[in-house]
Amino acid sequence: MKMWREAKALHSDPVEAWASIIEDADKAKSFKQARGRGGFVRSSWQEVNELIAASNVYTIKNYGPDRVAGFSPIPAMSMVSYASGARYLSLIGGTCLSFYDWYCDLPPASPQTWGEQTDVPESADWYNSSYIIAWGSNVPQTRTPDAHFFTEVRYKGTKTVAVTPDYAEIAKLCDLWLAPKQGTDAAMALAMGHVMLREFHLDNPSQYFTDYVRRYTDMPMLVMLEERDGYYAAGRMLRAADLVDALGQENNPEWKTVAFNTNGEMVAPNGSIGFRWGEKGKWNLEQRDGKTGEETELQLSLLGSQDEIAEVGFPYFGGDGTEHFNKVELENILLHKLPVKRLQLADGSTALVTTVYDLTLANYGLERGLNDVNCATSYDDVKAYTPAWAEQITGVSRSQIIRIAREFADNADKTHGRSMIIVGAGLNHWYHLDMNYRGLINMLIFCGCIGQSGGGWAHYVGQEKLRPQTGWQPLAFALDWQRPARHMNSTSYFYNHSSQWRYETVTAEELLSPMADKSRYTGHLIDFNVRAERMGWLPSAPQLGTNPLTIAREAEKAGMNPVDYTVKSLKDGSIRFAAEQPENGKNHPRNLFIWRSNLLGSSGKGHEFMLKYLLGTEHGIQGKDLGQQGGVKPEEVDWQDNGLEGKLDLVVTLDFRLSSTCLYSDIILPTATWYEKDDMNTSDMHPFIHPLSAAVDPAWEAKSDWEIYKAIAKKFSEVCVGHLGKETDIVTLPIQHDSAAELAQPLDVKDWKKGECDLIPGKTAPHIMVVERDYPATYERFTSIGPLMEKIGNGGKGIAWNTQSEMDLLRKLNYTKAEGPAKGQPMLNTAIDAAEMILTLAPETNGQVAVKAWAALSEFTGRDHTHLALNKEDEKIRFRDIQAQPRKIISSPTWSGLEDEHVSYNAGYTNVHELIPWRTLSGRQQLYQDHQWMRDFGESLLVYRPPIDTRSVKEVMGQKSNGNPEKALNFLTPHQKWGIHSTYSDNLLMLTLGRGGPVVWLSEADAKDLGIADNDWIEVFNSNGALTARAVVSQRVPAGMTMMYHAQERIVNLPGSEITQQRGGIHNSVTRITPKPTHMIGGYAHLAYGFNYYGTVGSNRDEFVVVRKMKNIDWLDGEGNDQVQESVK
Repeated sequence: MKMWREAKALHSDPVEAWASIIEDADKAKSFKQARGRGGFVRSSWQEVNELIAASNVYTIKNYGPDRVAGFSPIPAMSMVSYASGARYLSLIGGTCLSFYDWYCDLPPASPQTWGEQTDVPESADWYNSSYIIAWGSNVPQTRTPDAHFFTEVRYKGTKTVAVTPDYAEIAKLCDLWLAPKQGTDAAMALAMGHVMLREFHLDNPSQYFTDYVRRYTDMPMLVMLEERDGYYAAGRMLRAADLVDALGQENNPEWKTVAFNTNGEMVAPNGSIGFRWGEKGKWNLEQRDGKTGEETELQLSLLGSQDEIAEVGFPYFGGDGTEHFNKVELENILLHKLPVKRLQLADGSTALVTTVYDLTLANYGLERGLNDVNCATSYDDVKAYTPAWAEQITGVSRSQIIRIAREFADNADKTHGRSMIIVGAGLNHWYHLDMNYRGLINMLIFCGCIGQSGGGWAHYVGQEKLRPQTGWQPLAFALDWQRPARHMNSTSYFYNHSSQWRYETVTAEELLSPMADKSRYTGHLIDFNVRAERMGWLPSAPQLGTNPLTIAREAEKAGMNPVDYTVKSLKDGSIRFAAEQPENGKNHPRNLFIWRSNLLGSSGKGHEFMLKYLLGTEHGIQGKDLGQQGGVKPEEVDWQDNGLEGKLDLVVTLDFRLSSTCLYSDIILPTATWYEKDDMNTSDMHPFIHPLSAAVDPAWEAKSDWEIYKAIAKKFSEVCVGHLGKETDIVTLPIQHDSAAELAQPLDVKDWKKGECDLIPGKTAPHIMVVERDYPATYERFTSIGPLMEKIGNGGKGIAWNTQSEMDLLRKLNYTKAEGPAKGQPMLNTAIDAAEMILTLAPETNGQVAVKAWAALSEFTGRDHTHLALNKEDEKIRFRDIQAQPRKIISSPTWSGLEDEHVSYNAGYTNVHELIPWRTLSGRQQLYQDHQWMRDFGESLLVYRPPIDTRSVKEVMGQKSNGNPEKALNFLTPHQKWGIHSTYSDNLLMLTLGRGGPVVWLSEADAKDLGIADNDWIEVFNSNGALTARAVVSQRVPAGMTMMYHAQERIVNLPGSEITQQRGGIHNSVTRITPKPTHMIGGYAHLAYGFNYYGTVGSNRDEFVVVRKMKNIDWLDGEGNDQVQESVK
């Protein structure tokens, strides 16, 4: 602030004042190095708003708007507050960073199976269940308000089973507790699935289960087999386009899956993704032939009608892994015998095909009379995925596995699907999280539980469900003024820009299937991310290696339109993707806004890397980068020996308390708490929409998020004059899920950069979009609803509708702008105005819109769905209505459950009962993932993959000994009881209950080995960093693992680390991101990008740490450790 005031005294233009600081390397370094050391001074709103605006204008003018970014999570908890910052960023062309994938709360298995980000039952539906497994979800601790449903349903006789590695609170509420070794859940799920398939699909088939999987899954669909050296491998799904007459399909035949019916005829049944786009009326789950419209029953298995029996290879990973996890060593390619048919293809060749059902039974190791030596004839056979095999991997007895699987399935058979699995982050935070989740989802599908009241997949993490989503999106991302917004998936963003990729120890080669051609998958993990960006699969930010505001001007000079010019420049290399040169000084983020989040205190995986490379301040990294250790260097990314430090020029955080993030920020803006602002709130746990109301004014000079960003927008509009005017911005947009573009590359993967195909925007590369921005009008646009809501309309998840009448209503509710660039448009002056925009535009809160939305979907399906909302057509929920009483939302086609007096909300309900397809390749629940990358990484079908080796312990073990014993333990970070993330955890009451500062839980056995007594100070460290905490020694923790409850701040009661000689660190100090290539897939039906829908995730539970007792407790209270002390002198 001192430098700013001095610069302002010398420069009347605030942008020039900012430039004089940030272009002076010594000045920039001086304040960046001071981050995290206190030294804050008071300022005024006028002063900080001008500084922020000047920094934003400078960055946009010199580097591009995509170098300005913002992070805020979970809009459902306060959707107007989220929208305030996102709207400002979107209007100026900044980047909105995702959160659901970054938090690793996104379960990729949900998009993979259903084409849906996440949709789950409300907690009241637990009461309709008659068998519940709580698997890795600690309901009484992390879902306390809903836990009563869990206990009450037991009075009805519902059996409850807990599955957790430690004796968690949920175990006390259950009839049985299973304790598998942490990270091995997929193995137990596979064994349970083995029992279910054996007993309820083969030996004594359930008519309900058979009919369910035939109608609602991809199990009848045909898969082509590829010839290998002495065996076959499962390839991609057969498509209508593969056959001589394309089965009469002229529209998208390459995207229509094929099956045999029970008469032995081949059909392209209704409902696959090819029917969704380009034609109307056949995208439904009626059992009809897509050509003739006649009813047809699909054939599940080829056994009995096969032309021959073929040996098909399946990858096996159960013999891999580290010494910390049990293995069962078998051949890494297991050959199974399958019934197949031989077909004549359109190109004149022949192909062998089998069904997904037959592949699934073989994959689960079920002998079907084919003398398959790798299949089991008994549960006691130690062969892949039997209960005896799982017993060796998980430590859970085979008898318990058999019993629970049998009971769960028997209940589902008798009740038609009222068996439920409640699951949470405990399973989802592992690197191979999708294997864990697909294991559970497969069990539910085998038993016909998805879409049935009282049954299904109940995944709860955070407060993820923003119910009036389609009304909120235009507000949040300024889609009323310009489209598209810039979105970025945070995991890839922070992996790149905090230089965590420079320390990568995991290679693609060790992740690949033993059946894959490894020559096609060379390089570093960041190479796969870059390839995904340039093929249009993932977003990028910054997007291009040049200021996107300059491209249109260069195109005009060349006599070309901006899109053609960009394509030409990408092809000839004169413009590159920014991710290919992340450390050249131009291609990194420069301004970061953080609001409604404690990014550096809660979710910042790779915390120490962020401190070094993003913030340029003290850090505790202990490991060596790839250059120093001689690791695999990238092929697509330019390497520099010295990574760029201190990339962020300005960090602005909005908060109502001084968090760890605030401590490392340049500017802290005091914001309103829940009872000091007007906002709205929804949850996945109940179907109501709640208000937040300003019961009192914000304390002292604090303001609501809406008012803060509105003021910044106003100052920005003033400061930008003379620097930015009406500008043409070039935006790259990844191929979007729920758009016709998701039908991009149907058969295999081709990369234009390698010369395998041409660069076609929206097909083999991102869309290249031209967006006109009016920077001096930013404030006027922020405070009004733009004209695109009338010109284009609104929609979501692939359907759209007209919003003229809603805009007319908003003009009456909010009044209109009397003058200026937004003259005549409805106003958004207050947070309540913004709330009214959401409520008026969303089908969930406006019955008239709900009927329009259902009618729009009906055009796709050819079935009338408007009856689901007609009785609510006249209902319009206003903000004052929900202030008087929370209101139940209206059923909407953008969700898969119903808000109804007769049924609790349950995901998949409309798919099963209204025959609306899932938004997947087959239109059904997708067990088989046939994308080339999924097959080559060995995950087309469910497999068990042990936790990965992060290699973060070996190089530090014993290197800085303090004389005490050291031991490597698995490091888990479950959610705590004494706070909601980091909020509440640092008040005196909670600190008193929780030992007054950070704690780490250890088993009695490990504590004994290490000479640690309860409440001793311990140090936890690895190559990523170090932390200090008190030990909680407990018999409820199994040996081999340690738990540090998530989001314990680094600002209270924290001594210095003996390893780093700095103040102790935080739970994320010992973590580092490792992205998974299969989460980078895009442009492929359900495997296509959407903001917070699909993308790389920030997993962290595979991490190991070294634990030891501390010898010297140093509180670092001497001179030089506290900037405030220094400044006082």
